[in-house]
Amino acid sequence: MKITLVTVGKIKEKYLEQAIAEYSKRLARYCKLEILQVADEKTPEGASAAVEEQIKEKEGERILSQVRDGSFVIALAIEGKMMSSEELAQKMDRLAVEGTSQITFIIGGSLGLSRKVLERADFLLSFSKMTFPHQLMRVILLEQIYRSYRIITGQPYHK
Repeated sequence: MKITLVTVGKIKEKYLEQAIAEYSKRLARYCKLEILQVADEKTPEGASAAVEEQIKEKEGERILSQVRDGSFVIALAIEGKMMSSEELAQKMDRLAVEGTSQITFIIGGSLGLSRKVLERADFLLSFSKMTFPHQLMRVILLEQIYRSYRIITGQPYHK
């Protein structure tokens, strides 16, 4: 299985880079992992809703340009479905059994995802009704993907 993360913006904190590197290393035994970063747009202070929508559209075009045809797309969105770790593992396992060879997870920028990205997604996943920094979400998502593979393969992982 190939897992691709398409994310907006660069990681700025060293501790987040280290965590991402650690989970990338752990995941190497379960899947082929690719992390793609697209440029974020600077949001002017006090931007109008129209300007924010334009920013999401620009970021959305960059995101969609990285999504390969045939990939099952899971977009992280606050309005998505909340799942337990076991349910996410079941979903990933089911996709693999059904012949899906690539899953693309999308993490938007600070304003969220454009309508076009949400429409392209095959599944919307929510981690919480809370808002998390999009850079931190990379670590959280990678940890949950790793946890999913541990669950799928029947290996112990602390609860």
